[in-house]
Amino acid sequence: MTDLRVVSLAPSATATVAAIGAAEALVGVTHHCDPPADAGAAHGTDSPAPVGGWLNPDLDRVAALDPDAVLTSDGLQADLADDCRERGLPVRHREPATLDEAIATFAARGADVGRPEAGERLAADARARLDRVADAVADRPRPTVYCEEWSDPPMAAGNWVPDAVRAAGGRYPFVDPGERSREVDLASVEAADPDHVVVHVCGHGDRIDPASVEGRDWAVDAPVHVIDDSLLNQPSPALIDGVERLAGLFHPDIETYS
Repeated sequence: MTDLRVVSLAPSATATVAAIGAAEALVGVTHHCDPPADAGAAHGTDSPAPVGGWLNPDLDRVAALDPDAVLTSDGLQADLADDCRERGLPVRHREPATLDEAIATFAARGADVGRPEAGERLAADARARLDRVADAVADRPRPTVYCEEWSDPPMAAGNWVPDAVRAAGGRYPFVDPGERSREVDLASVEAADPDHVVVHVCGHGDRIDPASVEGRDWAVDAPVHVIDDSLLNQPSPALIDGVERLAGLFHPDIETYS
């Protein structure tokens, strides 16, 4: 059991720390995090203290928790990480942009919370799972896929999502791997003629009515799949679940991933 005091300011960091088996070290999390039941147990608390929102946490409250590590993630938290450094807080900022970088972050988070071997094991397990998917979809036709991270205005998902689609046996012509999500006009989606539309609106879980996308005034004749946004929007172990979920959608005869 680690005795580090850890504050997580990112849902992806909280999920990764939990997967490593170090949630007991968490003494603070944001309102957007979903810590497991044993979170904070190493420090005698029933649950980690709430410290505010993902982009606007109360850094005075964070400092009062006397953390050994403050975890931030994503370019949207880069300024927040700088604010933590200016206050002398021991920030550990990770900013993955691709699927490979997200997996490398699993190992880095292990080091951040004093569990380097557990982090390496988590990364190795993720790579092994991706290898199994790659073997399952090899030599199969690759459907064209449109992934929508935001719907008003429509935004094609970027970062690691293009990698995830390709890892799952699909083709993604909208954004290059590692590039930020971007607004897309419906005509360009029509021109790509997608075989699948995947909707994972940030912050909405799977609570999107597919009819709101199916009923658009566009010439797209493809099934609309609404999936929990954490499966594609977080650079956490849930992203590997997301790749497996996509493989099952694109290639439903692969029973392992259906």
